[in-house]
Amino acid sequence: MQVINQVHPDPKTAEEFFTDEEDGPFVMVNLLKFKEKAEYPDGSDASLSGIEAYARYGAAVTKCIADVGAKSVYSGSVTGLMLGEIEENWDMVALVEYPSLEAFRNMVTSPEYQKITIHRTAGLAGQLNIKTKPNFS
Repeated sequence: MQVINQVHPDPKTAEEFFTDEEDGPFVMVNLLKFKEKAEYPDGSDASLSGIEAYARYGAAVTKCIADVGAKSVYSGSVTGLMLGEIEENWDMVALVEYPSLEAFRNMVTSPEYQKITIHRTAGLAGQLNIKTKPNFS
């Protein structure tokens, strides 16, 4: 299995993701890897770590999540790997439950969200976003 962390999806992947058939609530699993130092386009805040820049995003995205009826379910630092092998562990895991694909799309395309992504981009070396659905018995 090849794993490639990215900060932004390529346009084709994003288009395919958002043209999937609407199938109700889902949980987005975010596996995050931070830069050692934040990298803002204007060179500001060069003393910040990647995780500090991402924390700015995290504080602001909470409102964007709530505005579309979603909720943060869990976030925490990765502290170890018990099973499997990877070259390098992720730094953090975050789970967000969205009521629908439309709600997620509305969030990521909103002007409020677009304004705060500068902190996400400055702090992230890459991530995986994995859309999950609950299994019902």
